[in-house]
Amino acid sequence: MSERLLPIFQESYRELRPRAPIPELAVQFFAFANINNTIRLREGRLLVRLSDLLEGAPDSVLHAIAHILLAKMYRKPIERQHAARYRRYVSSHHISQKAHLLRQMRGRKRIDTAEGRIYNLESIFDQLNTRFFHGLMARPQMTWSRDHARNSLGHYDPAHNAIVVSRIFDHPRVPRCAVDYILYHEMLHLKHPVRLRGSRRCVHSAEFQAEEKLFPDLERAKRFLQLL
Repeated sequence: MSERLLPIFQESYRELRPRAPIPELAVQFFAFANINNTIRLREGRLLVRLSDLLEGAPDSVLHAIAHILLAKMYRKPIERQHAARYRRYVSSHHISQKAHLLRQMRGRKRIDTAEGRIYNLESIFDQLNTRFFHGLMARPQMTWSRDHARNSLGHYDPAHNAIVVSRIFDHPRVPRCAVDYILYHEMLHLKHPVRLRGSRRCVHSAEFQAEEKLFPDLERAKRFLQLL
């Protein structure tokens, strides 16, 4: 139990639910692999865990987190200033760098294989690298996903320097242009990292989007993806 956190959460609870009695609270910092914050209600007791990366955060930020978590728990509107304050803090360069290192140290990334039944991701990466990036892009770890995920077709994980592509694309009916496009898109994330604009993250910058449109089979690939 953190003596610093308890009064902050009690105050936030009173602000959100002034007429309701404050339940028993157990609030602590926890060694998550990322900046995660959780709240659970168990037998009338609120159990709260905040990322230990936030131990040095000012009280105003911790108050914002308490407001956000309690508002979500009791289905209350989240006040904009609290959301903006929290976003601004975790998006700061200092915290972003610490979070990146934390994911590397604590996070686990299962790398299976780049060799599929139909397509080899390393081979495709090398071909795209030569074709679109003058062969100058260092190849990260490449792997097919463990399952046939449809909610995430592909992603680049900067903490583990790995590109993961959903195994649903490793199939004879999938045209090569679709696999090329998915991989090309993730390679652009390597070239154009996430930027901060104020407190907001810009994942697909104007430069990213302009370069994505240079992919020759873009429309054909997108038409196929819409059928998945």
